[in-house]
Amino acid sequence: MKNNKLLMIMIILLVAITLVGAIALVVVLKFTGDDAAKEPTIDEVLEASVDIPEITTNLATDDFIRISFKIQTDSKKAKEELEKRDFQVKNIIIQELSEMKAEELQGKDGKVKLQDDLKTKINEVMQEGKIEMVYITQALLQ
Repeated sequence: MKNNKLLMIMIILLVAITLVGAIALVVVLKFTGDDAAKEPTIDEVLEASVDIPEITTNLATDDFIRISFKIQTDSKKAKEELEKRDFQVKNIIIQELSEMKAEELQGKDGKVKLQDDLKTKINEVMQEGKIEMVYITQALLQ
């Protein structure tokens, strides 16, 4: 009689532990689904991007540059705001380039630094969203 009670208690405990484990697993999988760090598709990137047409300006030296950009925002609202602020964006680009020397823009590191600097400066004026990435789509240094 005592063995039957002990066996029943062990079976009930085993079933309860298994049930609690299964429920915990379902809850964890439900709340840490695929949407955690999902990268946007290329179509979503294009929908939230703004083209900055070619800008020609002097550098800090006697050189000049022709350059154009594609700026990726985090939402459609941010894209709309960026399109309205195009004059401010062009101003920021010209100011940043006017402080640079041709040697700074020669290699990859200089271009990456320019992209990062522009991203930071443009984000300072944005109110509805933020800039995710600045891409150089064309550059001619003379």
